[in-house]
Amino acid sequence: MARKAESVTKAVPDARTRAVDALMTLAAEARWDSITLNEIATKAEMSLADLRDLFPSKGAMLGGFIRRIDRQILEHPAEDLAADPARDRVLDLMIRRFDALKPYRAALRNIHRAFRSDVMGLAALNSQALNSWRYLLASADIDTDGPLGFLRLQGAILVFARIFPVFLDDEGEELPRTMAALDRELKRGEWVLRRAEGVQRLMAPFQGFCRAARDARRRHARGSESPPASDAA
Repeated sequence: MARKAESVTKAVPDARTRAVDALMTLAAEARWDSITLNEIATKAEMSLADLRDLFPSKGAMLGGFIRRIDRQILEHPAEDLAADPARDRVLDLMIRRFDALKPYRAALRNIHRAFRSDVMGLAALNSQALNSWRYLLASADIDTDGPLGFLRLQGAILVFARIFPVFLDDEGEELPRTMAALDRELKRGEWVLRRAEGVQRLMAPFQGFCRAARDARRRHARGSESPPASDAA
């Protein structure tokens, strides 16, 4: 009997999960800017004070939802693709992320509509996306350090953002329109990245020369600041 009670207890969602679920349920039924904190608390079956302890804003709850989706992807990395080209690994990440988002499309449509004209909101979402894709690309063993790494990171975000509206209106179970658009955008992004890698290789000798010249100027500047020997005496 005790074991049965324990399993029932484990099945009850925690407060954070209930709050995020409440937000996404309400977002599927109403405009984003019409959803109030009181409504979220009521839907989540908690007090407004408890909701405040969990999240400072609706945007933070949306961030909690994004982290939930990221965790689903990160907990099940595609190890069988480790030897495949980077493009295939990124494609797999994006397909799995779109699959994870499918149950929430009604809510995401309303959220997307609200954020299109919200500059501050879009900036916050991009910051969240940088954190998300840094981890997602790491799970596919794709480096995001340095200038080229940042280009890969921001490129993945841009590709996903460009495909997202297609995904929201793609009613096919296998997301055929989304897959076709994703293939096109990844090919375009791959071409841009190859050009950037070529430019970096061309610029590498000049960058080394510039660093050497800069270091020489600094050494000269430090030497000119030293007092003359006669003054030191």
